[in-house]
Amino acid sequence: MPWGILEDKYMERVPGNIILADQTDVPQEYQNISRELLKHGTGKSSHIILAPQPSDSPNDPLNWPTWRKDLILVIVGLSAGVVGAYGPMLGPGFVEIAAALNITVNTLSQATAWVILLIGVSLFIFNPLAKKIGRRPVYVMSSIIMLTGSIWGSLAKDYNSFLGSRMWSGLGMAPYEVLVQCTIADIYFVHQRATRIALWNMFLLCGISGGGLIAGYIIEDQGWKWTLIWCAILFGALLPLVILFVPETAYRRHTYEQQLAAKSTSNRDEKSDSLKKGNSEQEEEVENVETGVVTECKESFVHSLRLWGGIYTDTPLWKIFLRPFVVFFYPGVLWGFLLYGITLSWIVVFSVVNAVIFTAPPYNFSVSEVGLISLSPFILTLIGEIVSGPLNDWVCLYLAKKNHGIYLPEFRLPPIIISFLIGVVGFFGFGASIHFQTHWSGPVLCFGLANMSLAISNASVFGYIIDAHKELSEEAFVAINARNLLTFGLTYFVNDWLARDGVLAVFNVLGAVFVVVNVLTIPLWIFGQRMRGYIARNEALHRFMHED
Repeated sequence: MPWGILEDKYMERVPGNIILADQTDVPQEYQNISRELLKHGTGKSSHIILAPQPSDSPNDPLNWPTWRKDLILVIVGLSAGVVGAYGPMLGPGFVEIAAALNITVNTLSQATAWVILLIGVSLFIFNPLAKKIGRRPVYVMSSIIMLTGSIWGSLAKDYNSFLGSRMWSGLGMAPYEVLVQCTIADIYFVHQRATRIALWNMFLLCGISGGGLIAGYIIEDQGWKWTLIWCAILFGALLPLVILFVPETAYRRHTYEQQLAAKSTSNRDEKSDSLKKGNSEQEEEVENVETGVVTECKESFVHSLRLWGGIYTDTPLWKIFLRPFVVFFYPGVLWGFLLYGITLSWIVVFSVVNAVIFTAPPYNFSVSEVGLISLSPFILTLIGEIVSGPLNDWVCLYLAKKNHGIYLPEFRLPPIIISFLIGVVGFFGFGASIHFQTHWSGPVLCFGLANMSLAISNASVFGYIIDAHKELSEEAFVAINARNLLTFGLTYFVNDWLARDGVLAVFNVLGAVFVVVNVLTIPLWIFGQRMRGYIARNEALHRFMHED
């Protein structure tokens, strides 16, 4: 194997590796099925074989019209955007809010830490529930929690009540951090997902970066409680949309081989019973469609409003709960947790300390000017998101061609070099520019570069995990988002640390840790294929980690 990647000694083809030179447009899981029996897309996508293959049921989310799917995505995406803004939006007004609640800025930053902790904990509650009872009840519960939490926070008269509202809201934020990815996989075919995932990322980007930008003006002109009132208004408008237009997207779909076998049996039965059927006009009154196992009527709009539609997996809840803890220790997932988790945790530090740094001399920014700092990460993250996807795909294709047409998930890793260099400038440069009191453009640019580094590395981190552990990607994302526990610890004491040691020392430490976790990409590049092979050969692990 070239470029220092070690081959697996026991498996000819390690899961995740793809022989591009031998690929057709037939997805690997359908290679044993006659091409004529496979369903294709429509219109411009008529040449594409659909993956996954949908059933014939009108209730299969894959068969819903595109406008309905996109409407669902826009509603949950807008909700995710408001959730993204909810955490950092108070950052520009930390000094003012702390004074209003008669607490220190460090105590207020600890409130943010508790929000982050509750997000991390609730991930391990809502993910098993969504897998077991479906996405819809979890979305509705999350939206209700966010609405009531926003109202509670806007009415809080002391710090304890304010903290309680933030912690309650933290419980409801988690589903919109992870569950939207699952919804996209539920309703879109593989060839449609990249654009929709990018759209969802844009909603989150606008929320996280734009929240502080807008909130700065709201805090300055209307008062800090109005940021929560506006969130309550938005969640109050989105909740009815979730209830009315976001039906259950989980669906128990039989394998396509089972559907074809059952359809063949059904067709033989239909021929023998054809004389007993009613006329065609009576058939049209109720639309009966063969699912491959049973015949279903098209679900009515009123019926789609039910909150709970049944059980969607036979796997015990305790096993679903434990799987993210197990997959956490898969080397590739652990690497993703460290790289993504630490980089994002370090970036959260900016939102906690920016108000303290920039409202003091020599910058003396107003609250709205502190909010405007968010323009830098917004613009540079947007550039990073636009560049990272095509760059990552180009690198993978180039290396696969050089490797005689064999693609490895490790080919996702080289762009980490670019994000590493940008992040080094961002983290070390921010501390140095603040310490030496450069023009405000210096630290603001470095703030944006740190965010850009995360945007570029995300394509490598999530791309690698999806390719290396495709069937466990949902559990892997939950494990990676346990980084909220790490972020909690850092944001809880960072302002005390900043006051004690100074900005230069703090960001030198953050920069050094960032360097260390990025260097861990090297052993993953070398040993990644062997580690994936070992996991695939472990039968006990395979039985536990896959669906019953």
